[in-house]
Amino acid sequence: MESQQKMGDRSTMEAAEESTTDLAIVASAASVALSWYQFFGRGNKMQGLFVGLWPPTILAFASYFNQKRMEQKLQSLGPSRIRESIEQMLSSR
Repeated sequence: MESQQKMGDRSTMEAAEESTTDLAIVASAASVALSWYQFFGRGNKMQGLFVGLWPPTILAFASYFNQKRMEQKLQSLGPSRIRESIEQMLSSR
């Protein structure tokens, strides 16, 4: 049972590590830099504001796809393994 727990923990960690978060953060930071450049550097305030709205959207999409990936990993574990893990956590209190 303990090996199943470790295997479940390992697959959960792998799912968390297999994320597009790094790419989303880089894209968001680049969007902020481009927004500042448009707003302050070129004086194009409307374009700067428009590009400045991209980072929250990019991060929201990344969060959505990460949640979907985690949901798929949890479904692959099966309901009985998830229930056993929760019961074990509650019994160790």
